[in-house]
Amino acid sequence: MLYLWFMNIDPIILSIPIYFLLIVVELLVQFFHNQKIYRLNDAVTNISCGITQQITGAFFKVITIAAYQFVYENWSLFHIENTWWSVTLLILAVDLCYYWAHRMSHEVNLFWGGHVVHHQSEDYNFSVALRQGSFQVVWTFWFYIPLAFLGFNTVTFLLVAALNTVYQFWIHTETIGKLPRPIELIFNTPSHHRVHHGRNPKYIDKNHAGSLIIWDRMFGTFQEEEERPTYGITKPINTWNPVWANLQHYVDMTSQLKSTPGLMNKLGILFNKPGWRPVALGGYQPAPEVDKANYRKYDTHPALKISIYVLVQFVIALGVTSVFLFTLPDQELINKLVFSLVIVWSVAQFGLLLDNHPDWSRLEYLRILFCGGIFSLLYPLPIVMIISVLNTVTSLKTYFFK
Repeated sequence: MLYLWFMNIDPIILSIPIYFLLIVVELLVQFFHNQKIYRLNDAVTNISCGITQQITGAFFKVITIAAYQFVYENWSLFHIENTWWSVTLLILAVDLCYYWAHRMSHEVNLFWGGHVVHHQSEDYNFSVALRQGSFQVVWTFWFYIPLAFLGFNTVTFLLVAALNTVYQFWIHTETIGKLPRPIELIFNTPSHHRVHHGRNPKYIDKNHAGSLIIWDRMFGTFQEEEERPTYGITKPINTWNPVWANLQHYVDMTSQLKSTPGLMNKLGILFNKPGWRPVALGGYQPAPEVDKANYRKYDTHPALKISIYVLVQFVIALGVTSVFLFTLPDQELINKLVFSLVIVWSVAQFGLLLDNHPDWSRLEYLRILFCGGIFSLLYPLPIVMIISVLNTVTSLKTYFFK
């Protein structure tokens, strides 16, 4: 099966060690230059959103890859062979499709719900690159279907699209300034992408490029980096819960639809830009200027013991997620579902703990017992059972609520 084959060679998954190596480099820069680049709560949430996106993507990719393959096999105009010129053309075509998918994710409110997760962080570092929305692929994958109609084969398309995504990791940093002018003219760079993540009105909906900034220059969405951006979205979510980060926009949009009269107005809420309102309800609401004098990032200060506990458990969850992703093609469906439940529940719990929610976070006791039991049942190997029991006992002994 094509999906299983691709999961074995997916460059995004294979690049995971490189991602974390670069994060370590940034942490070293933070340490030696006394810069405030990372916050534990924000970085954990960024990576947790990436985890949930990869987990849900394991199921969504079955549909999207099958859709592309179906169009390619049945409706393609040509069957384009892999040559240096056809692969070069595909690289440009994938990047152009990415530009429009990305741009529409900012300009269509329904699509913005899948992409907004990537913009929620108020910091800007390599961990933000991993902060992806679980539902984004539902709205954006179809922008690539014309490539299947043209006749670019599925395998080559998937590899090129994945490499386009991998390229964009390194541009999520403030540690790299502006690069030489020829590079800035052609390629997407950290400077260009910092603009894209700014919530300053002049920066909003600018620089949608994937790898090549030429599309923004051609289609009128380019903005040079001038003053340092203020990062995040105009309505901060104020939580570290990655599950709620994926759902909040749709919950708010549903409430807005209920309070908006008329079918055409409701369709306007769905398909116009975020911030659109019918004239009777005040009209379009533009992004407000950033009040830098009073602006404060969302932050919480759980007890040190809780922070250390979350960090240790998060590292364990990260290891489990890595095993899950690297062994995905060989797992039975029930294992995939159980793994997915355990991982998503875990990162959601970490968000609740960092948010200082004592009532909800008491579920941590149940999560610890459930995870220990489920891994012992699914993998009744002595070493797995010993690790599960030790982690469960240690966690229950260490973790407590005041």
